Amino acid sequence: MNKMHEPLAEIAQCGLPLALEAMGERWSFMILRASFNGVRHFEDFLDVLGIARNILSNRLSRLVEAGILKREHCADDRRRIEYRLTPKGFDLLPAMLALRQWGEKWALGVPANPVLCDTRDNRPIAPITIRAHDDRVLGSQDLTWRDLGDVTPASAESVRLVR
Repeated sequence: MNKMHEPLAEIAQCGLPLALEAMGERWSFMILRASFNGVRHFEDFLDVLGIARNILSNRLSRLVEAGILKREHCADDRRRIEYRLTPKGFDLLPAMLALRQWGEKWALGVPANPVLCDTRDNRPIAPITIRAHDDRVLGSQDLTWRDLGDVTPASAESVRLVR
């Protein structure tokens, strides 16, 4: 990745600071992890995370404001609130898995238990990787930054954001 450098001074042109603004601290990630595991209610988040009430309340509010979680009344008890992942929240799953895999590789040294598996084949998912347009796995030596205007039209299609 040494041919062209990302313009680091142009923070407004980068999605990373915006993502970190929405998610950028440990408890937000742990709440998201619990949400991916089916936790929906405030008291259940308290139980599984061991987080202080005020911190949980603050982080849930921020995740709702960011559009990552949504608040809904429970169908069986309208007085209770559920926190559910939005499509925007589900789109964070690959990032969460990449961070988990990184932690397993560089901090734990072994895969954590339980292991996330493909439902069809009951086999662990592959490591999260950077892939080329033709599905080749790329390493750092295979990457370069290009100005969007210099990207060929066929490959520019893959850069478009889908909502």
